[in-house]
Amino acid sequence: MITPAQELFYEGNRLMQSGKLLVAEQCFRNAIKIDPEFSEAWANLGHLRSKVGDLGFAEQCYLKAIAFSPDLEPPYLMLGVLLMNQKRFMESEHLYRNYLEAHPTSPGGWSNLGVLLASLKRETEAERCYRTALRIDENYAKASFNLSYILLRQQRWEEGWRCLEDRWQYPLLEKHFICPRWRGESLYGKALIIGFEMGHGDMIFYARYVGELKARGVKKLAMTVHPGLKKLFATLAGVDQIYSLDDEVPAQGWDYWLPPMSLPHFCQTRSNNIPAPIPYLHADPALTELWKSRLPANGLNVGLVWRGNPLFENDADRSIPSLNEFAALADMPEVNFIGMQKGQGENDVHPLGMAFQAMGSLLNDFADTAALIQNLDLVISVDTAVAHLAGAMGKTCWVLLPDFRCDWRWQSEWADTAWYPEKMRLFRQSAGGGWESVISNVRDELVYLLFH
Repeated sequence: MITPAQELFYEGNRLMQSGKLLVAEQCFRNAIKIDPEFSEAWANLGHLRSKVGDLGFAEQCYLKAIAFSPDLEPPYLMLGVLLMNQKRFMESEHLYRNYLEAHPTSPGGWSNLGVLLASLKRETEAERCYRTALRIDENYAKASFNLSYILLRQQRWEEGWRCLEDRWQYPLLEKHFICPRWRGESLYGKALIIGFEMGHGDMIFYARYVGELKARGVKKLAMTVHPGLKKLFATLAGVDQIYSLDDEVPAQGWDYWLPPMSLPHFCQTRSNNIPAPIPYLHADPALTELWKSRLPANGLNVGLVWRGNPLFENDADRSIPSLNEFAALADMPEVNFIGMQKGQGENDVHPLGMAFQAMGSLLNDFADTAALIQNLDLVISVDTAVAHLAGAMGKTCWVLLPDFRCDWRWQSEWADTAWYPEKMRLFRQSAGGGWESVISNVRDELVYLLFH
């Protein structure tokens, strides 16, 4: 028989799944009032509080869940992630290893320990953890997906792309399109539509594969993109139709559909055939002239982007907290810094003495951003969509990268990248993080650029 506390718990789960988080939280709280030792309710309450940044209370919730039900797995895994994200690495590792000592056949425990070790660049140990999880349960997709990040960072492409296919499923796309998902079949004379996946930068990154698809004989090629990309992607050679998420996308008329992150796998991308037809995205000439009139006529015009989407899981490390971090560049009168920041950070105050012009509020979409980039001498950006756009346009771009959980696309120690050859340089944090040395290196290179 279902108890009143369980009824509240199940209702809370239903509300949480539908996105009604505040009401769901109240259900869990009420369930705990009835049954103070309801471990699952404590764990879910902790999860919801962690999502809003109440990390101290979330930690206490997880600890209560563990205390009341020592064999319950989810609170261990959630607490381990919380500790890792706070960079309490030793505590997180200790928690996972203690749990695995008691529960050695937990694929979730091994996979989460692998994520922690990979984040600490202990990749050999992390790989062993992922493979242990997969030996326990060969269908544990999270471990396979997590393993893909190590493999791709190490350029072990074949297995890496295959493991990346375990990232998630696409029920909405599969339900929408009446055609099958493309899995490498012949495309000669076929109609193919590429769905959207992940963020703006990801769509820009994978757009490079359009030429490869056309070379395989695709007769009709369409893409579905974020609304802000639609006008920009009209400049992508080989695409016959661009739909935005606001458009009504036809469910029929296609032979195949696929998500863009599957393209490298089914196109058999390796180190010797990385598609980099730079430039493959272009600025509109009329918009380019408009933006030219808004920029200083003298000096080096340098675009600056210091923050990404705050919802990104590693944003605290990949974004630079404040424009003031660039104070070391303020005494360079020959350089005009053009702020391209949109949203969070857009109104940051620039360091005293910096020649700075904020343009973010004037950017309506990525077609505007491309036109602005076309007029710049250089783009300096953290790992965001603007960096990918500058790379796709063949504009000189310096990308500022974090030490902690750097994306696999930038490999591990290189100062350049085969994805955007010749014009892109990578500036990495030293071990332990911090932006001071990165900005100092950028300053040195700017001085060299000015006087050579």
